[in-house]
Amino acid sequence: MHISPRPRTRFRALVSAACCAVLGAGLLAGAGTATAEPAAAPALQASKVVGYFTEWGTYDRKYYVKNIETSGSAAKLTHINYAFGNVTGGKCAMGDSYAATDRTYTAAESVDGVADTWDQPLRGNFNQLRELKKKHPGLKVLWSFGGWTWSSGFGEAAKNPAAFAQSCYDLVENSKWADVFDGIDIDWEYPNACGNTCDTSGREAFKNLMAALRSKFGSSALVTAAITADATSGGKIDAANYAGAAQYVNWYNPMTYDYFGAWASTGPTAPHSPLTSYSGIPTANYYTSATIAKLKGLGIPASKLLLGIGFYGRGWTGVTQSAPGGTATGPAAGTYEQGIEDYKVLKSKCPATGTVAGTAYAKCGTNWWSYDTPATIATKMTYKNQQGLGGTFFWELSGDTTGGELIKAIN
Repeated sequence: MHISPRPRTRFRALVSAACCAVLGAGLLAGAGTATAEPAAAPALQASKVVGYFTEWGTYDRKYYVKNIETSGSAAKLTHINYAFGNVTGGKCAMGDSYAATDRTYTAAESVDGVADTWDQPLRGNFNQLRELKKKHPGLKVLWSFGGWTWSSGFGEAAKNPAAFAQSCYDLVENSKWADVFDGIDIDWEYPNACGNTCDTSGREAFKNLMAALRSKFGSSALVTAAITADATSGGKIDAANYAGAAQYVNWYNPMTYDYFGAWASTGPTAPHSPLTSYSGIPTANYYTSATIAKLKGLGIPASKLLLGIGFYGRGWTGVTQSAPGGTATGPAAGTYEQGIEDYKVLKSKCPATGTVAGTAYAKCGTNWWSYDTPATIATKMTYKNQQGLGGTFFWELSGDTTGGELIKAIN
């Protein structure tokens, strides 16, 4: 449920159950089998803080790698997920090569305060990430592939997992930038279910793909995946063998946000990232603790599950009721897309007026928004610790304030 790499055309959602009902048994057939069982991923300790950095954020948003440093976020992150690489023709592919490797940064824009030159071998975001890692030697970077728009390519990739894994390895470990990346993150929305498009590759396809990646990248590289948060009976978690694939990943990022939003244009208004259930929740088991409980119930270790936080809000307009559950006339206006806005904007534009289910909501005029605040993130961190989860991840860095208010609350 991560935003498309096309800033002005993106629309992502946990689409309605009707649109994305579980695929029939007939679609579960045809899964390939892994030819060899690679070694399981090694266990990692200590709480992780993983932030997504978007490739396209360097355009309209003017959010550069340098901002990760100046906001104080770099010192608090353990990992950065660079989003997104494309998946096409059954292979991993570059997303926007200009942004990634070619853009020339001025001294003022650069992490190290030195301007790029025309003849240096690597420029762009990758070189800036290299500079950031020099300042923070413990910081790890993963290249994330897929996302809402580019997940349609995974079905083809699943037909030959070994060839896919080889293509990803060759790209991530390219000698020009191999030192930048410490592994790969897969953001398939969604295996054997519907996202922006519908996948019919079978229940074992995701497991086979992750097994092939672990086999190719080896035990020392990081291999992770962002996965669905749909805990409904027969929902997206049930559509793929996430438990079977867990042995191959260092951790999962269950996307515990976007449960509700203005794709349901007339409401009811509902917080997009509830921690718990509440009276009147529009869909049963569409909340964070239900997702975590379901995944743990499948036998996935708590240490391999990270808690997802959205650094943005989702909102409606034409709302008269302050409490959740009101009717609306459509999505509220947002800077880059209707119905969505960064926390850094909402905190002053539409300050929180209440809390529900461990998250915050706000009504200003006829607009109604829900989003996490430092206070509600603190509540979620208490839950994360009680559950013994492996850490926290968030979408995405540019939504935070210039002083890193939300990431400080995570720490």
